Amino acid sequence: MGIGRRLVGVVGVVALAGGIAALPGCGQGPAVAPGPVATAPVALSQPVSPGTVAATARGLPDFTELVAAAGPAVVNVTVVERGRRAALADAAPDDPLHDFLRRFGAPRGEQPPTREGSGFFITPDGYILTNAHVVADASEVTVRLTDRREFTAKVVGIDRRTDVAVIRIDGKNLPTVRIGDPSKLRPGEWVVAIGSPFGFDNSVTAGIVSATSRLLPDGQFTPFIQIDAAVNPGNSGGPLFNMAGEVVGINSQIYSSTGVFMGISFAIPIDIAVNVKDQLVRTGRVQRGRIGVLVQDVGQQLADSFGLDRPRGAIVSQVEGGGPAAKAGLKPGDVILAVNGKPIERSGQLSAAIAQLAPGSRAELEVWRDRGGRKIAVDIVELAEGRIAQDDRGDARRSGALGLAVRPLSPAEKRAAGLDGGLWVEEADGPALEADVHPGDVIVGANGQRIATVEDLQAQVTKSKRSIALLVNRAGTTLFIPVRVGG
Repeated sequence: MGIGRRLVGVVGVVALAGGIAALPGCGQGPAVAPGPVATAPVALSQPVSPGTVAATARGLPDFTELVAAAGPAVVNVTVVERGRRAALADAAPDDPLHDFLRRFGAPRGEQPPTREGSGFFITPDGYILTNAHVVADASEVTVRLTDRREFTAKVVGIDRRTDVAVIRIDGKNLPTVRIGDPSKLRPGEWVVAIGSPFGFDNSVTAGIVSATSRLLPDGQFTPFIQIDAAVNPGNSGGPLFNMAGEVVGINSQIYSSTGVFMGISFAIPIDIAVNVKDQLVRTGRVQRGRIGVLVQDVGQQLADSFGLDRPRGAIVSQVEGGGPAAKAGLKPGDVILAVNGKPIERSGQLSAAIAQLAPGSRAELEVWRDRGGRKIAVDIVELAEGRIAQDDRGDARRSGALGLAVRPLSPAEKRAAGLDGGLWVEEADGPALEADVHPGDVIVGANGQRIATVEDLQAQVTKSKRSIALLVNRAGTTLFIPVRVGG
């Protein structure tokens, strides 16, 4: 992530003070002044069933049928923040902002700050999916439909981990979206976003899927869909459609140095959002599964070291003692290739797949170990909110092939670190330094084999052709580091 760039939620905000419109780095913009709020049940057309998007004579996609069919299910969400008020003053007549405020109906006098986002109906009786950051800390939520009627909404539940929220209005026979399968998305295919950027209801933008299964710093359990369709403040919580008119994601974040769209946006896969919705509606809270492992992606060098046909799966770098994975027999160096038959290409997919499993259930893992596949059944337990730390010194011995000077751990170091063996890295140079091995790291494994002596390490180096996968304990966390073999 470049300097000055950041991931931001794309909810819109308006807060005026001293005649200045606050447009901070999160891309905040003006909110359209709400009208009277209806409280009686609302009835609209029956749920829509969008057809396949038509193609023009030139072969370019035509989204008109999709938008006409699915658009009525998309809503604008306006939120009044709880416990905050701001003095909003008119801009001076000669202020360039004056006409802007007049056009967009900025409220006058003492008013609470508001923010805007989007959402969409998922049931005909008024349940709406949106982002958690849109409705968090709300004292009042107003939903505006495409026919411009407005209704007060109740917040059913919020899950900040996935940034998914469920709200509801009192209605029946409301238009709903169709749910698609985000696992079938492929980079390069067309997608359509509908939402309320800067308060402009039902704005339609189109683009392509840039990538799938993107891991973001604040999205541990969400392998995001990356798109290049324009997403701006106010688009948060709006649907992302595939070419069949099915919702495949919820637009959530942008990557920007300005707070507005710069070509990179992220959507929450709809299957994750629906799982969260079902739990929030049923119990008011979200339970997530865990098995007690730390994992990392498999790069080309690690794939070569473990004999995989190509980089794929999630490699286990650490197993929690006494946890479900340890009881099932999982070990550092195992590569998890599938969960309940669903392929795992990246480590983020594993975290998301396990998190969605119900505590108390059992999962079947497809595991690559010792250059062969096997099946391992593991019990799922509930994820709870959140671990090795040296001074006797021995002689260090250098491995010319890796550029490492290592020595066995002393008894005191083993006790302090909670390890039963390993090699202390005294110096790192050449290929090891290039691979980011540091002095103070402890090498506890190589190519899936336990390392207790320098001879153990040398034996694995001799067997390796292009690279060796070192299992390193660094300040209590273990990770695999592929190191090129050679001078």
